[in-house]
Order: sequence, then structure tokens, then C-alpha cells
Amino acid sequence: MSEKLNQLKQILGEISDLNHAASVLGWDEQVNMPPGGSEARGQQLATLGKIVQEKFTSNEVGMLLEDLKKEYSDPQTDDGAMIRVASRDYEKAKLVPPSFVAEQAIVASKAFEAWVEAKSKSDFSIFKPHLEKVVELVKKYISFFPSADHPYDILLDDFEPGMKTAEVREIFGNLRPKQVELIKAIASAKQVKADFLHKKYNEKKMWDFSEKIISKFGYDFSRGRQDKAPHPFETSFSVNDVRITNRFEEASPIATIFSAMHESGHAMYEQGINPAYERTPLANGTSLAVHESQSRMWENLVGRSLPFCEHFFPELKKAFPSQLDGVTAKSFYKGINKVEPSLIRVNADEATYNLHIMLRLEIEIGLVDGSIVVKDLPEIWNAKMKDYLGIVPPNDAKGVLQDVHWSGGMIGYFSTYALGNIVSAQLWEAINKDIHDLEEQIRKGEFDQLLGWLREKIHVHGHKYDPQDLVQKATGSRIDSAAYVRYLTKKYSGIYGL
Repeated sequence: MSEKLNQLKQILGEISDLNHAASVLGWDEQVNMPPGGSEARGQQLATLGKIVQEKFTSNEVGMLLEDLKKEYSDPQTDDGAMIRVASRDYEKAKLVPPSFVAEQAIVASKAFEAWVEAKSKSDFSIFKPHLEKVVELVKKYISFFPSADHPYDILLDDFEPGMKTAEVREIFGNLRPKQVELIKAIASAKQVKADFLHKKYNEKKMWDFSEKIISKFGYDFSRGRQDKAPHPFETSFSVNDVRITNRFEEASPIATIFSAMHESGHAMYEQGINPAYERTPLANGTSLAVHESQSRMWENLVGRSLPFCEHFFPELKKAFPSQLDGVTAKSFYKGINKVEPSLIRVNADEATYNLHIMLRLEIEIGLVDGSIVVKDLPEIWNAKMKDYLGIVPPNDAKGVLQDVHWSGGMIGYFSTYALGNIVSAQLWEAINKDIHDLEEQIRKGEFDQLLGWLREKIHVHGHKYDPQDLVQKATGSRIDSAAYVRYLTKKYSGIYGL
């Protein structure tokens, strides 16, 4: 290893340590911290963020990267990929003042606490001034960068490197009419029964059952844990400390299981990254769409499949005999896949889920280009819910306040959920070509080969490859919605007899 590469890795390792320390503070803020600590926590995160920005955008890092780009020009090597990713991140970070990073951290911390209170009281007015500040800072962030085809491109690129707003709109434009057509066909069919979903379930039993499932999937609890938070999420402090959070909802108690499966999909990705990438820019998922492909795969393509239900349902029925009296594995499978326009994105069925995402994408683009202002969001949200799904939220908590993302300034994020659905189906077709008896393995509760395939094709590479290149390598195609349409059509034709 050259002396300059060693120097760079030392600096990048320290930056990684600082970022992970900030992540620990962020995790604690949502899991343990009392509400009164928000101001101090915001300042702590601001300080760390400013130090990271100053350290990463130093002239020393810039000169090292410039010299090393010539020496390590092969992007197929680990060091070449690390230099490429670090250079890309450096060029972007160099444009953003450290003072701005600090300000954004303070605003986000206050906005999160305001969001928690606003949601609990179902009162958007509590969150409104904070979100206005968040949006103002997002626009300021965009102003640091050279003009793009669309200002939203700059935000999208932070979460999905190389993806353009026009590309996302085209993918969604092709997908939406097909999903709407499927939803209309289902609406004319006989509806499945799902009363058991909304009965009262013991919270601890449901929590324990969720952990049993994800442990069997392959989530390593010796390198992870599951805690309670207002909104489920996954966070990584190293490949050996990858945590998830979950919640229990009285109105949708079984959602705890699916949230655990979803977040464990994210976590198993992070736990599977090549340990040699630790403390480098390669030690995380390549993009949020690829990350979401993992979480949506385990939650839906595995967790909502008939073979999965045939294996796990008998155990669930033993745990909840009265709630599931008269329910069979087949009727449970149909019930958890019931298609019905719903208010809450994270609890939405697969057929309607992407419509929730498309709605948010339109709103975010409007916030960025100025055609939508924050004060009008509840009204706009409700109008778009009626347009997209035919239902109107009864209050702010079940409408515009349901997601945590905007409080943290994560505007540009939502489209990756739908892109993740698409990628998950592409991967699923490739997996089934390589593992011919996958359904039978799932029916037996065996997930080693499935996780092994994902480890080899996706997880171990971390951020070595750009998302489109990684999807191409794993499936033979760039991100394309055809496989997802085939998956949905086959699944729901079987459930609803279309």
C-alpha cells in the first residue's frame, strides 16, 4: 500500500468514526432520549457534522485524492472503487460550507421533536414552522451546486447516485397505469377477509415473534438489536453493530412483524458488507433503491408469500389461538395481501404502495420548485390521496404527518422505496433461476441459500459498484419495472382469481 493511500485511509477512517458517533446520537435521540434533550442533542450533532465536513473537505484530502486517482484508476479494484467513491463524495461535500452542515443538524433535531409532538396531537401547525425551515435549507443546499436539468436531481443524487428526476418520472409513468389497471381489476373481484388483522394482540408476544422470524432469516442479534421508536428504521455503526427499531400499533398489530422483516432486510445488507471495507466509503449500501430492494424483498416477496405463511402460520396460531381461530395458512396469506386503498404508507399493500410514493414524489418536487408551499401541505396531501387512492385522511397524523423523513431534511428520498420494489422483483427472478427449489426452502423455513445469494451478489460489495451497475451485474438488466409488473400480476391473479 502506498504511503499516500495509507494517509487517505487513516483520514477517511477517522471521518467514518465521527459519522458513526453521530449515528449513535441519532439512534439514541429516537429510542431513548427525553424530549427535553433535543436542543443539546442538536448542538452535539451540529458540532460533529461541522468537524466531519471540515476534515473531509480539507486541502489535504483533496490533494491525496487527486494524486491517488492516477495511481488507482481501475474501478474494479477495491482501492480504485474507494478512490472513485471518495472523490465523488469529496467534490460534492466541497461545495457545502461546514457552517451549513451544523445549521442543518440543529434544525433537523428540533424538527424531529416537533414532528413527534405534532403527530401525537395530530396538529400540523406544530410542525409547520420547522418544516418551513427544513425546506428553506434544502433549497439553500441546492443553490451550492451547479444547475442541473431539474433542481430535484441534486437531492435525488444524494440517495440514488446518478439517477435523474426525468428517469424516475419515466419509470413511474410506465408503472402507474399498469398498477392502476391491476387495482381496478381487483376492485371488481370478490374481496378477501382480513378481520383477524385488526383484533387485539399481545404486544410482547408479537414483538418476540417478530424477532424469532428475523433471527431465522439471518439477522445476527450478536451484531444487532431491535428497539422501539416512533418510526421504524435501521442504522449501522459498523458491520458488527447494525440496529433496527420497530413499533407496535393497536390498530395494525401484525404490522410489527412486517416492519421487523423490512428493517432486518436493511440490516442484513449492512451486516453482509465485506469487513475489509470497514471505516471506508465502501462500507455501506450502494444506494437507497438497492437498500430498499433488500427490505422490500424480505418483507414482501418472502414474508407475504404463501410458502412463508405455510411455514410460520402454525406457530403464530399457537401464540394467538383466539385471534386466529378459524383462520388457515391460505386465508392468512390472502388476508395479509388484501388490496385496499389505505391511509398509511408503511402498512399499504403491494398493489397500492407505489401510489403512496408517487404522491410524495410530486409533493417533494413541488416543494423544491416552489409550486407547493409548506402551509398548504395538509390540503394538498388530502387532495392527492383522494386523486391517487380515492380516500381522504381524517386527520394530520394519518395524513401529512405520518412519515418522519422530512423532519430530518430527507427530501429526495421517497422515490427510492418504489425503485426498491422494482429492483427486488428483478433480483427475485434472478434468484429463482439460480435456486430452483426456493419456494420449497421457504416452506421449510430455510433461508440460508437465499441469504447466501444476496450476500454474494449484493451485500459483500457494499458501495464498490454504482447502483445501476450492481443491478446489471446481478440480473443482466438495468432498473426496469417489467419484472415487478409480472410479479404483482401473477400474485394477485392467484389471490383474487383474476
